[in-house]
Amino acid sequence: MAEAMLQQDWTDKRRYLWLLSTLTMLLPLGAIGLVNLTGHPVFWWFGPLFVFIVIPILDVMLGEETENPPESVVPRLEQERYYRIAVWVAVVFQYWAFLVAAQVIATASLPWYSYLGLAITTGTAMGIAINTAHELGHKTNGFERWLAKLALAPVFYGHFFVEHNRGHHVRVSTPEDPASSRFGESFYRFLPRTVFGSLRSAWELEAKRLEKEDKSVWHIENHNLQAWGLSILLWGALLVAWGWVVLPFLLIQSVFGFQLLEVVNYLEHYGLLRQKKDNGRYEPCRPEHSWNSNRRVTNIFLYQLQRHSDHHAYPTRSYQSLRHFDEAPQLPGGYASMIVLAWIPPLWFHVMDKRVIAHYKGDMNRINMASD
Repeated sequence: MAEAMLQQDWTDKRRYLWLLSTLTMLLPLGAIGLVNLTGHPVFWWFGPLFVFIVIPILDVMLGEETENPPESVVPRLEQERYYRIAVWVAVVFQYWAFLVAAQVIATASLPWYSYLGLAITTGTAMGIAINTAHELGHKTNGFERWLAKLALAPVFYGHFFVEHNRGHHVRVSTPEDPASSRFGESFYRFLPRTVFGSLRSAWELEAKRLEKEDKSVWHIENHNLQAWGLSILLWGALLVAWGWVVLPFLLIQSVFGFQLLEVVNYLEHYGLLRQKKDNGRYEPCRPEHSWNSNRRVTNIFLYQLQRHSDHHAYPTRSYQSLRHFDEAPQLPGGYASMIVLAWIPPLWFHVMDKRVIAHYKGDMNRINMASD
C-alpha cells in the first residue's frame, strides 16, 4: 500500500525544466539576437561565455540535486513519451540554429574575430548536441537512432554512434579504451589518442559486424558510412548554397564541437581503472569507475549525463531515471567548470590527481596510469 501511494504521489519536479536542455541548441540564435540588439561584437562569443561562465556560476548558486526517482515509478517514467519528445525537439532546434548561423556567416561580411566568435558559439551548441545524439543513440528505436546520426552530422563525428555504444561501453576505464583518460595524461595528450583511436575502433567494429553477415565494410549498412554520408550531404548543401566562405566556419565549429565531446570523455573516467580478474577479464563496470557530479544546473542542460555511473550500469535507461550513487567518486564541480580546468593541465592535475589517489586509498597500482 505504501509503495502504491509513493508511486501515485511522486512527481518529477524537474519535468518541465528538462526543456531547458533544448535551449542550448539555440546559442547561435542568442548570439545573433544579442549582437543585433546591442551592437556589441563580444556577443558573437555568447556560446562559450554562457556555458563556461554563467552555468558554473549558477551551479555554485543553486547547488546539488541528489534525489533519485523511486524505483517503483521508473517504468512509468521510461514509458512517458513527453521525455522522448523533449529530446527530439532539441534536434529540430539544433538544425534551425546551425542553418541560421551558416547563413549569417555567408552573408554578413563579418570581421575575422566576429566570424570566429560565431563559429565557436555554433561549435559550443553542436558539441552539446553530441550529448543529445548520445541520449538518442542508446535507444533501440530505429527513428531515434537515425536522429542520433542527424545530431552528429554538423560536427562530422558520426562514428561516435558506433564507437561509444559498442566500444567505449565495453572497454570503459581500462587501458584499452581510447576514450578513458589516464592519470597524469593531459587533455592535449589525450585528445589525439582518443580521436584517432575511436575512429579506428569504430571502423573495426563495423568491419567485424558486417563480416559476420558476409558483407563488405563498404556496404551501405555500415553505420559509420551512413552517419558520415549525412555530414557530406549537409556540408555539401551549405557549400553549394553559400560558397567556400562557409568552409572555415564548418571546420572551426566541428573541431570545437568534437573536442567538447572528448574533453567530457576526458573528465568522466580520469585515472579510474577496472581491475583484471584471475581469468584475465576485467571486472564489471561499477559506480566507482566513473566520475559523477550532481550539480543541478549542468545536469538539467546535459540530460543528467553527470550521473555517469548509472548510465554505464544501464545504458538504455533514459535521462529522467538516472540515479545518484553515494559510493561513486564525485567531481568538485559540474562539467561546465571541470572542462575549463581540463583545458589548463596544471590546474586539472592540482585539483584531480589527489582525488584519484584518495579514491584508491594511495594504492597507485589500482590507478589507470599514463605510459611514459
